[in-house]
Amino acid sequence: MGKTYEGGAPLAEVVRSGFVEGLHRGSVVVLDATGATVAGVGDVLSPIFPRSSSKPMQAIGMLRAGLPLTDPADVALVSASHAGEEFHLERVAALLRRAGLDESVLHCPPDLPVGDAAREAVLRAGGGPTRIQMNCSGKHTGMLLTCLAAGWPLAGYWRPDHPLQRRLTAAIEEFTGEEAAAVGVDGCGAPVLAVSLTGLARAYLRLVAAEPGTVERTVADAMRAYPELVGGTQADDTRLMRGVPGLLTKVGAEGVIVAAVPGVGAVALKIDDGAARARMPVLVSALRRLGVDAPVLTEYEDVPLFGGGLPVGAVRAVW
Repeated sequence: MGKTYEGGAPLAEVVRSGFVEGLHRGSVVVLDATGATVAGVGDVLSPIFPRSSSKPMQAIGMLRAGLPLTDPADVALVSASHAGEEFHLERVAALLRRAGLDESVLHCPPDLPVGDAAREAVLRAGGGPTRIQMNCSGKHTGMLLTCLAAGWPLAGYWRPDHPLQRRLTAAIEEFTGEEAAAVGVDGCGAPVLAVSLTGLARAYLRLVAAEPGTVERTVADAMRAYPELVGGTQADDTRLMRGVPGLLTKVGAEGVIVAAVPGVGAVALKIDDGAARARMPVLVSALRRLGVDAPVLTEYEDVPLFGGGLPVGAVRAVW
């Protein structure tokens, strides 16, 4: 794996009124069911921060360390970047209450919901940012419950040298097959590890190919059974998991997404400028190289652009 991500190639074009007004560059890798690379462009071997796409591996590390969750819906929430809808917040609050905790112990910063409808509802009601509304509050709650179960201190549970984070690092390195090239601070304040897109795709392929009863299969099955908890009612990863049988996917900040289908293969990509609008058309193009097809993919081929309130163009994949 290289030392520095070198950037990618043109992946999507921005077409307005028939005129190409811009390009989104990035990198994408496509693996078949054996883990062999069958397509790719850009820099897929150098480290990037997967951001929230690492959450399933972190959930595996928590469960292995003793996280006492038996309800798959709770496992899905610990793996989530939730939209801050009421059912998300109620479930996070219930997990904290059962452990005798409240949101004041969460290290993730106060925030408004990331979901548009949920955020607007909070603002209309005169509310403001809270820690539980932050989209990583499920993951942080899982971290706290893991510490309680393992007898580890809650103080500093987010620090890279805490016993919890060492376990989560080990899980990410195991499933990606790579030693982390760097450790950063994610938007929620927890560590984020740098691995390659190839390693990230490989990790998800292992999750969907795992034997029933294993911890990794438990996480994959929970996310696929409760995709609304992983994202939100209208989230991209929710709609993909509902629309493509067996597909496991998770978005990450700065234009990252990874997806895998059992017996078929996996895709991981990063849009260099972090633009979420380019992410889905490129993912659809990559999945189709694996022969994956479903009506929901057609919906994501183009991201519409508007002028004067009317559609006048689209962001579409060129790779």
